[in-house]
Amino acid sequence: MQEHVSSIIAHMAKSHAEMARLLEAKRHSIVKTAQMVVVLPSENPGFDGVEGIAKNAMDVTKNITAYLNGVADLIDAVADNLEMVVKELSASEEEE
Repeated sequence: MQEHVSSIIAHMAKSHAEMARLLEAKRHSIVKTAQMVVVLPSENPGFDGVEGIAKNAMDVTKNITAYLNGVADLIDAVADNLEMVVKELSASEEEE
């Protein structure tokens, strides 16, 4: 039983590592986008007026929101999996 629980934990750890890797890649994308925004000139930007600026600002906001949603999903997945592991460990301790 303990080996089964250890196997489940190992698979969950691998899954969480992959999710973290994906979030890290998204984070790099967002950082690069933020760096581009910082480099933009403060005066006379060529974004087709207010509409273009609003569209670009919305795109940056969407990227940041997607990243934060990904982080929240990762936290939820870790919490759900840890809850299952704790239940399984308590059940195996009660059996002993």
